[in-house]
Amino acid sequence: MVNLRLCPAPAHTGVVFKRTDLDGFAIEAHSRHVARVSYATSLMKKGVLISTTEHLLSALAGLGVDNAVVEVDNLELPIMDGSALPFVKALRQVGLRSQRARRSYAKILKPVKLEESGKKIAIYPSDTFSVSYSILFPHPAIGAESLNFTPSSESYETEISPARTFGFLAEVEMLLKSGLVKGGSLENVIVLDQERVMNPEGLRFADEFCRHKILDLLGDISLFGHPLIGRVVADRAGHAMHAQLVSQLLRRKDCWTLTTAPPARATTPAPAVEYAAV
Repeated sequence: MVNLRLCPAPAHTGVVFKRTDLDGFAIEAHSRHVARVSYATSLMKKGVLISTTEHLLSALAGLGVDNAVVEVDNLELPIMDGSALPFVKALRQVGLRSQRARRSYAKILKPVKLEESGKKIAIYPSDTFSVSYSILFPHPAIGAESLNFTPSSESYETEISPARTFGFLAEVEMLLKSGLVKGGSLENVIVLDQERVMNPEGLRFADEFCRHKILDLLGDISLFGHPLIGRVVADRAGHAMHAQLVSQLLRRKDCWTLTTAPPARATTPAPAVEYAAV
């Protein structure tokens, strides 16, 4: 069991995780704290771990939340239904509050590209933020999928946040031995056997797998610390390459500049949002 509480935060706080079971130990949601990127994005500071952060970070980024404190009393965030939609619904219910501070964006000035074992990710200069993602899995239920997405809070909520994480039945035993997916079920992950999707309800989108990759990407690149203005192009990337792109951007400061345009106010959740979930 884990209890999660999303709280408002002052301007310029960013997103901060607090382990309430460890005297409120704080871990800032920033690339410098990325610890593991195998199957999920975990953060660590001074030996204290926060695991599976990407879905909540994606929801916050997708709705334009700049500042929030995430109180959690265990080392892993709740998986909910395997998507970001439950977090989005809760944030919509309590509402967001505009803050006095201007939102700062990182505008891309020069391309940054990464390639490894045929997988690619890059970000290019653009006047807006957008994502083009392609995947290829040698499985009859997936195959090749691609999607272009230009986010707004409305399009994120309807087109990206409902897309669930997915995995293969053949990998379950290995994952369990690694201490992962202990709470995994057909209620919180799309499971594929050798031929088909095993979930009785099927898919929420025909290209749900690619949409979830975009969901993960939006959460992972939020660890840059500022919303980006640029075009991200990813081909068979994943958490590790998302993290590498952010690290490269932070090192190559000649490739971006901070700007307050387009004009927008920073936002934070209004009252707190609470979860008790597995």
